[in-house]
Amino acid sequence: MDYEKDAQEIVKNVGGRENVNALIHCSTRLRFSVNDYDGVNLEALKSMPGVLGAVVAAGQVQVVVGNQVNALFNTITQSPWFNLVGQSSEDSDKAKTKVSWTARFLDLLVGIFQPLIPAIAGAGVLKSMLTLLTLFGWLSATSDVYRVLFMAGSAPLYFLPILVAITTAQKLKVNVVVAVAIISVFVLPDMVTALTKGIDLFGIAVSNINYASQVFPAILSVMCYAYVECFLNRYVPGAIRIFFVPMMALVIVIPVTLLLLGPIGYLFGEQFTRAILFLHQYLGWFAMAILAGALPFLNATGMHKALVPYVIATLGRTGQEVLYLPASLAHNISESGAAFAIALKSKDTFLRSTAVSAGISALFGITEPALYGVTLLHKAALRAVVISSAIGAAFLGFVGLKGFAPVGPGLASMTIFVDKNNGLNIWYAIIGFVMSFVVAFVIAFVSWHEERSDEDLDTVESDRPLVVATPVAGQVIPIRDVADEVFASEAMGHGVGIRPENGIIKAPVAGEVVMVYETGHALGIKATDETEILLHIGINTVQLAGKYFKPVVKVGQQVRQGDELVLFDLDQIKLNGFDPTVMMVVTNSGVNGIVLPKVSGESTKEEMQYA
Repeated sequence: MDYEKDAQEIVKNVGGRENVNALIHCSTRLRFSVNDYDGVNLEALKSMPGVLGAVVAAGQVQVVVGNQVNALFNTITQSPWFNLVGQSSEDSDKAKTKVSWTARFLDLLVGIFQPLIPAIAGAGVLKSMLTLLTLFGWLSATSDVYRVLFMAGSAPLYFLPILVAITTAQKLKVNVVVAVAIISVFVLPDMVTALTKGIDLFGIAVSNINYASQVFPAILSVMCYAYVECFLNRYVPGAIRIFFVPMMALVIVIPVTLLLLGPIGYLFGEQFTRAILFLHQYLGWFAMAILAGALPFLNATGMHKALVPYVIATLGRTGQEVLYLPASLAHNISESGAAFAIALKSKDTFLRSTAVSAGISALFGITEPALYGVTLLHKAALRAVVISSAIGAAFLGFVGLKGFAPVGPGLASMTIFVDKNNGLNIWYAIIGFVMSFVVAFVIAFVSWHEERSDEDLDTVESDRPLVVATPVAGQVIPIRDVADEVFASEAMGHGVGIRPENGIIKAPVAGEVVMVYETGHALGIKATDETEILLHIGINTVQLAGKYFKPVVKVGQQVRQGDELVLFDLDQIKLNGFDPTVMMVVTNSGVNGIVLPKVSGESTKEEMQYA
C-alpha cells in the first residue's frame, strides 16, 4: 500500500488542505473537521481502494480505513504538504458560515474526548488486569509492584481535568500550557485543603467541590480562557503579551471558575450521571437492548462517538459504566458471530474471505470491517446483528453488568469487566459474550439462504448465468476505455461503459433497488442471485448537484428487467461540458456466472463473462 499516494488522494477528496480545519483519528477512521462540506467528494472517497466507507456525521468527514488508520494519519500529519499550523482567520470564518452549530458542537465534543481514550483505556485495562491477578492469587495487593502499577492505572482518571484541559485547548487552538496551568490549580493539594476548610472570594463563599476526575468544569474553564486570551491578544501590546496575557488569564479565569463555572460544570455532571443511572435503574435491560440494537446504525454514521463524553465523564465520577460498554459488548460480538456464519455459509470466495477477516476484527472489538464489509450490505447479516445485539444486551442489562474502562469490548479486553467487589460480573460478561456470538451465528446461518430464495419478482435458475442487459441505448465500450480512472482501473468492479443515445436508464436485471444517490446520477441494484450492480451516469456529474437527473424508483423497490430507473437530460449534460458515458459495473459476484453486454464492434469471443 502506497500510504503517501493514498494520503494525498484522501486529502484531495476531502477538499484539499485548505478545506481541512482539524484532523484526528480513532481506531478505524480518519476524522476531518472541514470548512466547507460542499468541497468534499464522498463518492470519490468511497471508491478509493482501501477505503471501507465515508460519511459526514458528528460534525466531521469520517473516512473509514480500518487497520491502516495509524499509518495514514501519521503520513498525512507528518507530510510537509499538510500543515495544520497557521490557519487563517478567513478559513475560520468560512467554517462558521458553512457548518451548523449542532455540527460544530458535536465536532467539539469528539475533538475533546476522542484523544483521551488511549490513555484512559490503557489505564483502565491495566487496573482490571491487576484485579484479575490478585483474584487468582498471582499478585499480592500489598506488594510494591501492585501499588505502583495501580497508581499508574489510577492517575489518568484522577488527573482527568488536566487531560481534558490539554485536548480542549488543542481543539480551541489556545495556549495548551497556560490552559493546563489554570486547571492544575483545582487539583493542587493546597487548593483541595482550602476548599475543604472553606474560602470566600469577594465576599462570596466558594463551593467545596472535589475537582479531581471531573470533566465539565475543566471544559468550561478552558473555554472561558479561550475567550479571555482572544480578547487580550487584541488589545495588549506585543512587547508585554508573552507574560501579561497568561498572568491576566490566571487572575480572571480561576476566580470565575471557582465561583461560577466550576459549580455549573459539577452540577451538570452530577445530573447527567444521575439521568443515566435513572434510565439504567428503571429501564435497564430495555434501554440497553434498544441501544445495542441501534449500534450498527449509530456506528455506521459515526454518531456513537457522541456517547464518548458520557462514558468518560461517568467513569471519572463513579469509576464504572453500566450502559454503553455492556451494549457495545453485545453488539461487537454479534457482528463477529454473524460474519463467521456468513463466511461458513457463503459460496462467494471474496465475501467469505472478507467475512472471516471482519469476524476476527469484531471478535477483538473492532467492528467497522464487519459493519461496512458484511452487515450493511446484506439484510440477513443486519437482521442477525440487530436481534442478537438486543438479546445479548437485554441479558447484560438484566444482570447489571458493569464496565471499568472506555475500550471497545472484545476478546482481548474482557478484563474491563472484572469487578473486585463482585466476582460474578466477569462471568456475566462471558455469558453475554457467548450468547451474543451464538445467537448472531445461528440467525445469520439459518437466514442466509432466505436472502437467495425465489421471493423476488423474477428469479434466475441456479444452473444458468445471470444475463445483464444494456441499461441504456447506445454503443457499449470496454470499461477500461471510459474517461474515469477509478472505473477504468476496475477498482469498483468489472463492467462496461455505454455511450448513451437517449436519456432513459432501465433496469439491466430484475431485483431490488438498494441505493439511489441523492443527486440521482447513480444507483445500485441487487439481482435475485445477490449480484450487485452499480449504474453511474456520466463523468463527474455529481457536480451538477442533481440537475438534469430524475430518479423514478426508490430504495427498497422491486424492479423487473427493463423497468425505467432514471430519466436524464442527455443534451443538457453535454451542453454543460460533461461526458455522459454510463458506467455499469458488477461490485460483487452472485451464486452464478455473469454475462455482460457485448462490446460494440467486437467479436462474440470478447463477450465479458465473470464467475
